[in-house]
Amino acid sequence: MHSRIVIAVGLYAMFTSWAVAEPTTLDLWPGKPPGDMAELPPEADTTQGDGRLVAGRRVIRLGNVSTPQIAVYRPPAEKANGTAVVICPGGGHHILAYDLEGTEVAEWLNTLGVTGIVLKYRVPARDPQRRWFAAVQDAERAVSLVRAHASEWSVDPERIGIMGFSAGGETAARAALATERYYEPIDTADEQSHRPDFSILIYPAYLTKKDNSGLVDDVQVTKDSPPCFFVHAHDDRVTPLSSALLYAELKRQGVSAELHIYESGGHGYGLRYVKESPITTWPARCETWLGRQGLLAREE
Repeated sequence: MHSRIVIAVGLYAMFTSWAVAEPTTLDLWPGKPPGDMAELPPEADTTQGDGRLVAGRRVIRLGNVSTPQIAVYRPPAEKANGTAVVICPGGGHHILAYDLEGTEVAEWLNTLGVTGIVLKYRVPARDPQRRWFAAVQDAERAVSLVRAHASEWSVDPERIGIMGFSAGGETAARAALATERYYEPIDTADEQSHRPDFSILIYPAYLTKKDNSGLVDDVQVTKDSPPCFFVHAHDDRVTPLSSALLYAELKRQGVSAELHIYESGGHGYGLRYVKESPITTWPARCETWLGRQGLLAREE
């Protein structure tokens, strides 16, 4: 078993050297996003020279996103299996960790035959009372758009998941659990369902009450909620109870879920492997879970 883990991590470490096709980029909305009145400075990478490194490398911290988009990374045709995942980077609803928790994730998914779709959702948050709201609108629209383009992108419309990190984990969780669309339909793409078929939540944030006594009141799980995979560290400053309590509620409702809480690892590691940090082997756990869900099998 140990040798299999080492091999999996080694293969993951090599994927960045593989050729990756240029993504297809689409604006989410045909005009101004719903309810968006903010006038922001130009979109830009806000990372300074002394910005925190992750696994010895810098991180793109994208700010002032007013034109939300999806970037579609497709695997080679001979490897594609029909599954797609919308990826929501984190950043506290202030910025997006666009490479660490976005493009690098899409490239890894491509090695599994999965289409990776990086969601560039609106930041900073528009509504201080519901910081997640614009991001979830963008996530719901992204899922509907992927379904609308499923045939064009060789995606199975019933194998579309959502994945998020930190604040993007909150976005992904709320989009997965939402029973309503948080905007009025605007075109034929919105005739497609906004609900993903599965979710992957990596150190999700902001899902618990301030005293950690339970999930926030407006996060509701039903028996029809999609299956979920979780990763969190016990010592994460963003409480692992966000994952643990949501997992427990999924269990109560009879929804399939898998939870991994590691003893240490902190926050914000993305997929970057660190030898001394076992939590950074989580992609191998996730690949196994996706396989057991039947999401890596090629469709005939």
